[in-house]
Amino acid sequence: MKRELRRQIKQDELVTTFQQASRWTTTHESQVKVTAAVVAVVAVATFGLTSYRNHRRGEAEAAFSAALDTFHSPVSTELPEGFEPPPGPVFATAAEKYRKAAGEFDEVARKFGSLEAGRRSRYYAALCRVELGEHDTAEKSLSAIAAERGDALESSLARLALADLHRRRGQVDKAVEDYRRLSDDSSFVLPRDHVLLELAATLEEAKRLAEAGAAYRRLVEEFPSSVYAPEARQRADHLKDAAAPAQG
Repeated sequence: MKRELRRQIKQDELVTTFQQASRWTTTHESQVKVTAAVVAVVAVATFGLTSYRNHRRGEAEAAFSAALDTFHSPVSTELPEGFEPPPGPVFATAAEKYRKAAGEFDEVARKFGSLEAGRRSRYYAALCRVELGEHDTAEKSLSAIAAERGDALESSLARLALADLHRRRGQVDKAVEDYRRLSDDSSFVLPRDHVLLELAATLEEAKRLAEAGAAYRRLVEEFPSSVYAPEARQRADHLKDAAAPAQG
């Protein structure tokens, strides 16, 4: 009997709750309709915004890919004699190629600056200007990208490109300082064994042989499984042997 009473009470409570909900919906019909309309508008707007963003991202990636194809296109004078050119454009000179690529990357960066493709385009546009000999403009762009710590990859790429640019311009002290800073920076996301190899090679080119040997040895000690380790070991041994007669 008690069990039947409890079951009846639960049923009564359920019916009462349903009736209350029904009465509230009836008396607040306009509010319900407005709420439903708002929910529908928000859903449509969200779908539209997502579709727009996806479409825009697709446009940006396609434009970046086209610019990258230009950047990697062959130059006729660099093709082996008798070699059939690959499909796609072939440029008469490297300057012509990099000038066209720089313009395409600039356009992607202008139209899609907030997207990943736009940020990458700024970096590649700077690389084009390095190849064109526009070193001051390239350095300014790379320095700005390197300072933007929000994107670790682009920042790291720009910092390494700056070190390479200083080396190319014969600014040995700046290049060495850049490479050393990168090799000691645990937040640097690119392979630091590569940085050490570039540091050692820069020092060797500058005839700072003791420092170069130390950089090669550091690479071997800190990155023994690196693909650069055999070369670094060989160069370190060579520099040590070359220094031995002078010491004797």
